[in-house]
Order: sequence, then C-alpha cells, then structure tokens
Amino acid sequence: MNTPMRDPTPSLGEGAAVVAFDVGGTDTKAALFDGSGIMLGLSRTPTPHRGEETVTAILERMQELTDEYVRAFPAVKPLAGGLVVPGLVDDTRGIAVHAANLTWKDAPFRQLASERLGIPFGFSHDVRAAGVAERRLGAARPFRDVVVVVIGTGIASSIFIDGRPHVAGGFAGEIGHSVIDPEGPPCICGARGCLEAVGSAGAIVRRYRALSGTPVHGAREVLRRAQSGDSVAEDVWSSALDAIALSVAQLAAMIAPEAIVIGGGLAQAGDALFSPLRERVDALLSFHRRPLLVPAQIGENAGLIGAALGARERSHGTQADGMRS
Repeated sequence: MNTPMRDPTPSLGEGAAVVAFDVGGTDTKAALFDGSGIMLGLSRTPTPHRGEETVTAILERMQELTDEYVRAFPAVKPLAGGLVVPGLVDDTRGIAVHAANLTWKDAPFRQLASERLGIPFGFSHDVRAAGVAERRLGAARPFRDVVVVVIGTGIASSIFIDGRPHVAGGFAGEIGHSVIDPEGPPCICGARGCLEAVGSAGAIVRRYRALSGTPVHGAREVLRRAQSGDSVAEDVWSSALDAIALSVAQLAAMIAPEAIVIGGGLAQAGDALFSPLRERVDALLSFHRRPLLVPAQIGENAGLIGAALGARERSHGTQADGMRS
C-alpha cells in the first residue's frame, strides 16, 4: 500500500468505520472510512485473475488489504465492509451471477466476504453503487426519479423511481445492452447494435482504429482529432452521440426521469459531450418530459463511495438505497 493519506473525496458524514472494495475487471480499489466518513488509505491494485480460483483470490486480496489498514490505522476499526463488482449481480441474495471477464458464476460474495473478514458486508453492482453515491451525496440528490449512467469502457446505469432503486433481480439498468441499431456492430454480449458497441469510450476507440487504421490511446484523443477536423473521428464521435441520445430519449419515454446524471470517463469531455447531446435529445422528444442532463459529481471513486455507504447500512442492520441486506 502507498503511504497512508487522506483522499479529497467528500466525507460520508458521521457513522460507523467501514472498509470498502470496488472490484473491476482490471483493478481493485479499496479504502478505509473512519467514523467521520473520511476516506483513508485509498489504494488501487491489479484484480487477480486465476480462472476458477478468481473468487478465492479476490477474497484473499480483500483480507490482505484489510490487514494493511489495521496496521496503518490502528485507531480505526471497521465494523462492516462493502463490496461492489461488475457483471450481473443479484443484490438481494448477495450473489455475483455472472461476469464475462472475471470467470465466476453464482458466486455468493456477500456470505464469503463476511465469513472471511468476520464482519457484515453490503454487496452490490458497481454502477448501482455509484448511483447510490450520486443519489446520497452527488448530482442526483435533488431528484426522486433519476437515472445515473456511467459511460466508460462499457455503459451501465442505476435507476431510481420515486426515490427507490429499481433493481429487478440485477437485470435493471443494463442500458449499455439496449439495442439502438439491429444492423450495428457486434457487442460482447452476443447481440448486435447495442449502445455499448457504439457509444462507449471503448467502442469509440475501437471504431476509430478500425476505420482509420490509426492507433489512439483513448476516447478523448478521438474527440481531440474530431475537433481538429479529422473526418473519421468526427463521424465516430457523432455516431456515438447519436446512439447515446437515442437511449436517453428511450429512457425519457419509458420512465420519464427528472434528470439523467452522466458519469464515467466519457463525461470528462464536458461541454463537448453535454451540449450536442442535449440538442440531440431535445430533437428526438415531442410531448415527453425532457430530463435534465447533468454531469456526475462524485468522480472516479463513486463505486467505492457507494460500497462504503452500503457497508454502513450493514453495520446496523438496515438497508441503503440500492444496497441490499
């Protein structure tokens, strides 16, 4: 672990000290939160990939990190833990049903983590947890009906209806795998023309490389090329915005959210994303309630913050918005 330091992330407020983990396909983030809600010892380490032993390896890593926190911050004793993972997640049962890049199936993470570390655990999907963070502490706070969309390598969302999360056994919120063009490019999920295959940061990079033959290091580089007059980059960026706008319009028609909060790496494009996106969405809607399109506030640690909020609720046996007991 790096030298212990405080992270500038806003405080959770007063409550139990907890430990939180955000397991991604590439990296695992972890942090300790003290009784005042301050994040301590933020770390980012490679997620272990060991085939059928991946779940065990992740639990071992969680134990190692927790032991390091105990040594680094002896005055802060975590009373509960929070864990969030990608893929299809059943929050209610505490089970990671499936994750294509992490080779697990029906892994009872909540139970296994509680047994391994000896403390109660909250457990959820990483983007649902990010939604909880935005709902509690960030840009989604003013709204009862709101969708938090995270656009990065993939795309997923967290849906709140009348202030409550809509989970549907883990299947709700998979906006990245809503089809926006049946004749579009193939998606990793097996379908064609999913939003994620056109509008994600990962898709923008892949499509630009395929069409131009030029390697780029991220979606922001494609945007810079588009702003400099690269016609291929312009087409790729414009088609991504079209795809995102169509999905936003579909959300407006189906659940009429007051706002759609957009986070993830692509949201860092700022006005280059939000201004043309608002114009496109407005052109697609007629009588519908037009959702406000607002940038997320919590930042790249939103999933970890959501995991900590879920841990705090587990520490006294209640349930956070979107984190199941």
